[in-house]
Amino acid sequence: MADFFNSVKDVFLWIWSIDQIRFVIDAFVKLGLAVLLSGIIGYEREHSHRPAGFRTHILVSVGSALVMLTSVYIAEDRGLEADVTRMSAQVISGIGFLGAGTILREGFSVKGLTTAASLWAVSCIGIAVGSGFISGALVATFVIYLTLNSLKRFIVKGSAGKLLFIEIKDVGQQVPAITKTIKQCGGTVHSMEVVYTETKDLRFKRRKDTSVIKVLVFPKNDDSLSLMVSTIRSMEDVEDIYVD
Repeated sequence: MADFFNSVKDVFLWIWSIDQIRFVIDAFVKLGLAVLLSGIIGYEREHSHRPAGFRTHILVSVGSALVMLTSVYIAEDRGLEADVTRMSAQVISGIGFLGAGTILREGFSVKGLTTAASLWAVSCIGIAVGSGFISGALVATFVIYLTLNSLKRFIVKGSAGKLLFIEIKDVGQQVPAITKTIKQCGGTVHSMEVVYTETKDLRFKRRKDTSVIKVLVFPKNDDSLSLMVSTIRSMEDVEDIYVD
């Protein structure tokens, strides 16, 4: 029996000594790990009904890991002089286009930024796995999941949230100004999105040349809320506003 196990061990060591086979096995393991780690984060996003969920996060991470593995393969197995960080650097910068798509899908909702950040994060996890930095990828996955799943309960504390329905003419120009005004009046913007005339929440009929945005804010107190509403109402291109 001992001779059998020694023979199996020798065969395994012989197979492992072949560079191509070793690289293929290594690639399978790393890509599988990228699927597992990004799937954990993607499941949380899917469960939260975010625009980029389980499959999207897996694709981003696996693609990033493959890019890193390809860089290592070109530099080591092919014996070419290449900067192994160049391709991964393009992934980190290029993932911003995909993240921007999730923000646009959410209209002007701040929540889209979290999903965009998680996509960027899983691309970094994929790069870490592809490069062999497994411990860093594992710790990062734990921290990211904890941030997305647990810390969101403690994002906003204090007074109860209020919904502001604001009818404005130029959304693109006025949204940054409204956000700035809310912060200056001591409020915190939790989410912001464009709503439609058919929405039951609206107490006024939207004009043809205007848009309505719904903003969930957390003011410090009633005085802060009153100041916030009066300041926004006096802004240019703001047609109407009410608090729910």
